[in-house]
Amino acid sequence: MSNKLDRRKKYTRMVLKESLMKRLQEKPISSITIKEICELADINRSTFYSHYSDLYDLLYQMEDEILEDISQTMVSCSYTEDEEAIQMTTRLLEYLAENREICQTLFSEHGDPTFQKKVMMFAREYVLKTPPIDNNSTDRETSEYLSLYIANGSIYVIQHWLNNGLKQSPEEMAELIIKLGMKGLSSFQ
Repeated sequence: MSNKLDRRKKYTRMVLKESLMKRLQEKPISSITIKEICELADINRSTFYSHYSDLYDLLYQMEDEILEDISQTMVSCSYTEDEEAIQMTTRLLEYLAENREICQTLFSEHGDPTFQKKVMMFAREYVLKTPPIDNNSTDRETSEYLSLYIANGSIYVIQHWLNNGLKQSPEEMAELIIKLGMKGLSSFQ
């Protein structure tokens, strides 16, 4: 009986998440109602409220799951050499490609800007673990500005990649992101 209940609970949460993602592709969360989500999921409102307090609770739980997955993807990587940075970035991009629809939706104009900032700050922490771009930029403040610049730029490059059909492989994109992050535009001249 307990196993059946767990399956039902998982199914209900899955269809609610899918329904929210479908609506977020069309409009921002502030314009979405619980009634819409329940109708799309074919679930009644009381069932929704037995799982989530509101739409933001559902959205934040989805975002937390993605951040946890990303964290698990990145935690096993080392950040001391360019090759390892490319491998880590490739693994992250593979994760994003595998979860393209949800990631593309959450990074879209209708996605939660708070989530985008969380991802940026998360990426920034990993950028700070990489060696400085040159030996002269070792002061902490400069490193922080540099990491913010690289993390924000990388997120927008990834957004563009997701929105344009993943034309390049994760490996190609990882090399591009690392090349831009470590050597900037001068590496293309």
